[in-house]
Amino acid sequence: MTDSFLIQDRPVGGGAPCFIVAEVAQAHDGSLGTAHAYIDAAAKAGADAVKFQTHIAAAESTPGEPFRVKFSKQDATRYDYWRRMEFTKSQWQGLVDHCHEAGIVFMSSPFSPEAVELLDDVGCPAWKVGAGETSNVPMLKQLAATGKPVLLSSGMSPFAELDTAVEVVRDAGAPVAVYQCTSAYPCPPEKLGLNVIPQLRERYGCPVGLSDHSGAIYAGLGAATLGADLLEVHITFSRECFGPDVVASVTLEELKQLVDGVRFLQTAQQHPVHKDAMAEDLSDLRALFNKSVVVRTALDAGHVLTRADLALKKPGTGIAADRVDDVVGRALQSAVEADHILQEADLV
Repeated sequence: MTDSFLIQDRPVGGGAPCFIVAEVAQAHDGSLGTAHAYIDAAAKAGADAVKFQTHIAAAESTPGEPFRVKFSKQDATRYDYWRRMEFTKSQWQGLVDHCHEAGIVFMSSPFSPEAVELLDDVGCPAWKVGAGETSNVPMLKQLAATGKPVLLSSGMSPFAELDTAVEVVRDAGAPVAVYQCTSAYPCPPEKLGLNVIPQLRERYGCPVGLSDHSGAIYAGLGAATLGADLLEVHITFSRECFGPDVVASVTLEELKQLVDGVRFLQTAQQHPVHKDAMAEDLSDLRALFNKSVVVRTALDAGHVLTRADLALKKPGTGIAADRVDDVVGRALQSAVEADHILQEADLV
């Protein structure tokens, strides 16, 4: 077991910053130019990695594969859709090279042995296993044999299936991570399963995270608060865009908010506060915001103070407000003006 590893030059787990993956999937809709545009947008938003999906229709599907959601008005079958999503090996290499130039990690999920070979050839540094492939033991063995980190989605898997997948990867000596995921598009909050994240960490002793399909930033922020090592979200240029995953995606503006929020929360978690020490550090502010015991009106020397003589007002530079009852019944050493902030030296 290992609680940390590298994806390219980025540490994952072991207290490293949350590894944030912007999932393009098919949001490029088969346009190579759009795919490249997503790389720049994800890098600008601050994501650690941008992830695609590598589909080779003839290698992964039969012509009769049904649509999960019948969304396309230009593809007669899902098989036709997968064909339209294909890029050539040289085009994938161009996407990898662009990621290096943009300073963001390239990733892509393979869906066939041929896709694994293609991605390995172009330099994919880690494998994200889609929820539908977690039970595909032959592919898991192929991925793990490369020695690269294998990131498993648990979107449709019971623990027994995950146990097998983790064991297959570890038996080959490859690093592993597990995402809590629910394969619903979009995923409602009551099905997110954020409670599973610490369960995965305890069960497998590896980096864990959330692969989120909620279409909002809240789940990712919650996962970060729970200590997620990895976070993956679908992205889209606009919710008016075409494609089956748009409803489960965040916009680029929201991705930037998510990245900033996760980094903010992690900084807070890395700096635990000790309340007494904090109060000491804020002693000057306490003097400004706290209240003191003051006299309501001018009073003569020797006057024995009653509760009616006293008020509680800022700043907190005199006798503290919570001691007002201790002041009642004591006499003044000398005459005082209205709103005088009482000090111990004023009292007999």
